Amino acid sequence: MEVKENLALGTGRRKTAIARVYLRQGEGKIEVNGKGVDDYFANPGFVYMVNQPMDVTDTLKKFDVMINVRGGGPSGQAGACRHAIARALAHYDETNIKTLRANGFLTRDSRMVERKKYGQPGARKKFQFSKR
Repeated sequence: MEVKENLALGTGRRKTAIARVYLRQGEGKIEVNGKGVDDYFANPGFVYMVNQPMDVTDTLKKFDVMINVRGGGPSGQAGACRHAIARALAHYDETNIKTLRANGFLTRDSRMVERKKYGQPGARKKFQFSKR
């Protein structure tokens, strides 16, 4: 088995998902947790989301991408993968930063689920007020 050298690393986060990305020289294969990106993300919208940074920088057929992702659900994991790939591409070549930043791929989406407060049925919902 041939050992491939990592050209760049990137970490991406979204909601409660965390993705680590390794860029390697190759022909455009994307592997998520040991599976192909199409097999891992059943929804084609999530596959498109993961491919966006490479599509924008015209590196779709230039690198093989290995992704380890954990936590969260499919949407959060796809967003974390996109963020991680964008950061890895920026680390590999600084000229990509301007394009990635303009498309908003380097910005971490910090929206999280609001925590449930004690004495309430949900994060924002209150019990019904009764005057009498």
